[in-house]
Amino acid sequence: MVFSSLEFLFRFFPIFIIEYILVKKEYRLYVILAGSLVFYAYGEPLYIFLMIFSILVNHFLAKGIYERRHGGGSKEDKKKRAKGLLIISAVINFGLLFVFKYLGFFCSIINGIAGKDVLPILQPALPLGISFYTFQMMSYVIDVYRGKYRVGNSMINFAAYVSMFPQLIAGPIVNYSEVMKDMKDRRLSPKAVENGVTIFILGLLYKVLLANNIASLWNDVQTIGVYGINTLTAWMGAWGFSFQLYFDFWGYSLMAIGLGKILGFKFPQNFKEPYSALSATDFWRRWHITLGRWFREYVYIPLGGNRKGPARLVLNTFVVWFLTGLWHGANWNFIIWGLFFFALLMIEKFFILEKLESNKWVGHIYMLFIIPLSWTIFNITDLKTLGLYLMKMFLLPLPNAPKLDTMSKFVSLFGKYWWLLLICAVFSTPYPMQLVKKYRDTIVFKLLLLAGFWYAVYNMALGMDNPFLYFRF
Repeated sequence: MVFSSLEFLFRFFPIFIIEYILVKKEYRLYVILAGSLVFYAYGEPLYIFLMIFSILVNHFLAKGIYERRHGGGSKEDKKKRAKGLLIISAVINFGLLFVFKYLGFFCSIINGIAGKDVLPILQPALPLGISFYTFQMMSYVIDVYRGKYRVGNSMINFAAYVSMFPQLIAGPIVNYSEVMKDMKDRRLSPKAVENGVTIFILGLLYKVLLANNIASLWNDVQTIGVYGINTLTAWMGAWGFSFQLYFDFWGYSLMAIGLGKILGFKFPQNFKEPYSALSATDFWRRWHITLGRWFREYVYIPLGGNRKGPARLVLNTFVVWFLTGLWHGANWNFIIWGLFFFALLMIEKFFILEKLESNKWVGHIYMLFIIPLSWTIFNITDLKTLGLYLMKMFLLPLPNAPKLDTMSKFVSLFGKYWWLLLICAVFSTPYPMQLVKKYRDTIVFKLLLLAGFWYAVYNMALGMDNPFLYFRF
């Protein structure tokens, strides 16, 4: 079940919110947990047991870590006993993630090295949201080990935190400290509900009206094939996918934040106009902010960050970006994508970052090429096709390429999509959201929002409620 579906909008959520409102506030967390389990089981009826197992294991391990850190004995002994449980938690969490997401990939690597099939390619179906809820549980256990907050006896709080349906499948990755107080206070605020509904509908419009429609551009480019397009079409297709991914993921994040507000939770922002960035460094301060925060807090800083000299900084950054690429998918293109950004960030840091960010025009033109180039690497999983597409983007001749009329295809696609590309470009700037903040309390805005909602519903009824791209990660 996805937020941009008729099942969610007119079946699941109305029933859920009625029950949530009718029960006493001290029982509302139980409604959230039960509703979240139903929401997940709708799409993953078997893997719901995997998530429940993970919740139980991490709850008791976190309790054990807390008790050992605050029990008897010397400080060193307490830390050592607690660290053992932390390691067990990491092995279980990342072990499950490895089995379900990476086992087949690593079996194929070993077979490639051996030159024959020494291992069967075992790859079970990927559970929805496992990358997100694994990181969320690990952040909780690590923070308990660090003494950031005490562990309560209520498993319900932890289970609701992990499984909360607004952010379960594709984030944002929420730290427990960000919702800890909200877990205790389940009162409904009319103003928060109104704000939440507004944010949710905006996210729905971005997903259904922008992401779903611009997706056709990349589909058309794929249909033509890499030999049938020219350089202009290759870049236009790359920008089409870039806009699709952005409005798809940002739309989901807005809907998640809006639903959180309706229920009384304040989830962190996940995007801050990333396509307005002046550098790749700036881009990653704005894109998937909670994922970047997770790697910074739980990988980069523990490795030493930038405190141990330039060589160690480069090594630590390499580790982070290798893992960031691998986190997105078990395929070589994701690793290449991560290392592409590692190289780019290091070049910027040591040579050009100050120049890019001090000259806005230079920075914007630079990112005009970097953004679609990076998402092309991210998007095309077949390395041979990826290589051919990149050659096409950079005017390099393709081997054995037939002579085709590629310009007419560009003219046709541009005539079909120029207006949608322009709209996406405008809505990727800060200005539309600034107008929303300025006029959100006016009757005209509310009427436009209502009209937009029903137009999105009309599009969904036509069968345009395609799944979110980040569900596959």
